[in-house]
Amino acid sequence: MIRAGIIGNIASGKSFIAKLFNCPVFNADREVNFLYKNSKQCFKKLKKILPNYIKSFPIKKSEIISAINDDKRNLKKVSSVVHPMVRKQMKNFIRKNKNKKLVILDIPLLIENKLNKKNDVLIFVKSNRNKILERLKKRANYNKKILKSLSQNQIITSKKLKIANYIVDNNFSPNIMKKKIKVLKQKILNERNST
Repeated sequence: MIRAGIIGNIASGKSFIAKLFNCPVFNADREVNFLYKNSKQCFKKLKKILPNYIKSFPIKKSEIISAINDDKRNLKKVSSVVHPMVRKQMKNFIRKNKNKKLVILDIPLLIENKLNKKNDVLIFVKSNRNKILERLKKRANYNKKILKSLSQNQIITSKKLKIANYIVDNNFSPNIMKKKIKVLKQKILNERNST
């Protein structure tokens, strides 16, 4: 099985690109939302470390946001609970899809949290600043302050570009992107299978 990690800046369109591969995708953001809505264990742990913010189950994203807004250190607290749980779900996903040719890891902090393996294919999604801002403003919980602390968590772009195996320019229409990813997918499968 080939593991391909999608990396890039916040709102560069990583999830959109991940979907275009037409393979099993592990989407970390979706998993986090699932935990907030369904995991009593996650709720109890977060309530214990952030009693002034986490009020009731299911966890509201707005509560997490105001905790991080009030104190940047709370982001670390939230991560200490959520990340191990997401990591466990990722392991299950890998096990479940072990017979697939290619799986996509759509994890915002893939490199930062050392979730990538040495032989993973890393695909950097590049997008121009205006497109990124446009996407961010469309998000339901758009918040400049939060985005700033999340961005600071991400390894600097130049470093990511250096370690990427492929760079995808996500500044074209969805149809063009579909064709580009189809070609890239074939390229990855061919290159990996010939080694």
